[in-house]
Amino acid sequence: MKRGERRERLARSRLYVVTDAREQRGDLAEFLAEILDAGVDIIQLREKEAEVSDLLRWGEVFREAAARNGALFILNDRPDVALALDADGLHLGQEDLALDEARAFMGPDAILGLSTHSPRQWDSSAPEADYLCAGPVWETPTKPGRPAAGLDYVRYAAKSGEKRPWFAIGGIDATNLPEVLEAGATRIVVVRAVTEAGVPAEAAAGLVRQLSGARS
Repeated sequence: MKRGERRERLARSRLYVVTDAREQRGDLAEFLAEILDAGVDIIQLREKEAEVSDLLRWGEVFREAAARNGALFILNDRPDVALALDADGLHLGQEDLALDEARAFMGPDAILGLSTHSPRQWDSSAPEADYLCAGPVWETPTKPGRPAAGLDYVRYAAKSGEKRPWFAIGGIDATNLPEVLEAGATRIVVVRAVTEAGVPAEAAAGLVRQLSGARS
């Protein structure tokens, strides 16, 4: 997929789900198919300690699921594996590979995302990033030890004039999403709100409805 098409899909995206490979549940393909059918726009594979062979095996499931549903597949942190998988993009944190190096490695067509946790990081975000994440809005066990950036940071991002797509992230679920939307976000990243839901597709569909209602 060319950069223009990927960027168009990114611009339309509202709900972004980050998940592990669900090895303990053994339902990765079914999980991805169900949440994508429910309206998820972007799926990210995040397995920090995995072997390359496992990332490649799981990543193929992500790539095929995303392609069937017109969604985007992003890999966390591993440009070499993302390139091998022909993933749509790569997500990086503040301590990961620099964005200019990632761009040089991944080429012009890949989408690059960057996590930010403060106004200083937001204001200094590299131009190579195609999208930004702002958070964590609330403390979350997926990022142990990282203090919450709070809703004030979401308000800062919303008022910044940033033209690139950006997503609020961190502890967001159906109960507190209205606060995030009121603070100015129009896109969100979630983990547990979907991955740990009793019926993930229903949880995803509910978030999509809330996001759609806010846009209208």
